Amino acid sequence: MRSSSRAASRTSACSTTCPRTWMCVLDLIHYRLLNTRDLALSRFPLLTRLCFRQNLIARIEQLDGLPALTDLDLYDNRISRIEGLTSLTGLQQLDLSFNKIKRIEGLDGLHALTDLFLVANRVSAIDNLSHLTNLTNLELGANRIRTLENLDSLVNLRQLWVGKNKISVLSGLSSLINLRLLSIQSNRLTKIEGLESLVNLEELYLSHNAITRIEGLASNTRLNTLDVGNNQISVLENLEHLTLLEELWASNNQISSFEQVQSQLADKAHLRTVYFEGNPLETSARSVYRLKVKTALPQVTQIDATVVRG
Repeated sequence: MRSSSRAASRTSACSTTCPRTWMCVLDLIHYRLLNTRDLALSRFPLLTRLCFRQNLIARIEQLDGLPALTDLDLYDNRISRIEGLTSLTGLQQLDLSFNKIKRIEGLDGLHALTDLFLVANRVSAIDNLSHLTNLTNLELGANRIRTLENLDSLVNLRQLWVGKNKISVLSGLSSLINLRLLSIQSNRLTKIEGLESLVNLEELYLSHNAITRIEGLASNTRLNTLDVGNNQISVLENLEHLTLLEELWASNNQISSFEQVQSQLADKAHLRTVYFEGNPLETSARSVYRLKVKTALPQVTQIDATVVRG
């Protein structure tokens, strides 16, 4: 199953050098560094990537004099405030995941930013992002956010990850017309709604909520992946128009009808993967479950975690 966030999987292997003798990538992972102040980083004016993963840094400072820097990685430190970044006007990727940040701030001047990772902090509100109009990927999973708000200006956003928060209503997304992926797993949703404007959406992850019906997807005809696992859905419905669907994850719900599986999915020529384990479909008919799914959906190549053979 797809993770609610990909920040943790970003590569940490970043040791290399430019074709010339100047250092362009500096990798200082797990060095138990307490600060960035004493490193005299201005000695490396051609530095493009700076990696401080898994240190003990509590404050961002002394990063002036790095005009070429495009990627700054401060994943897993002790930072409580975003500061000291305004001079990094060419920065494109910023990872501040797994810190102690409570407020989104201090990003003024970072107009070139395309990827922002703030996973596993203490952020309670989405704010101060309106000037980041080039942002394409925003990861805010595992925070304390209750409302999707202040996203209107992020019209170039293609991926939004807000899993494992406290969001109860799908709203505030109408301007995100270029969004391709929305992950809002492990929240407090009870209804699929507010997605009418997301006509380019291709991947939607809604698992581990309290959703009771599959609905509200009439405009999302480009969906190829739909995850509604671990909800309270009893009827497989409203999927007829999703002709591009390739993967449906619906494990651990209350779906019991093989007839619904066939009527909703048999005509999906691109469908390759389905997950129904943990539903009455499977738990009440374990001996014939896979055979019945395969009979209803001969085009699939994977049922739950098992590849279909023959």
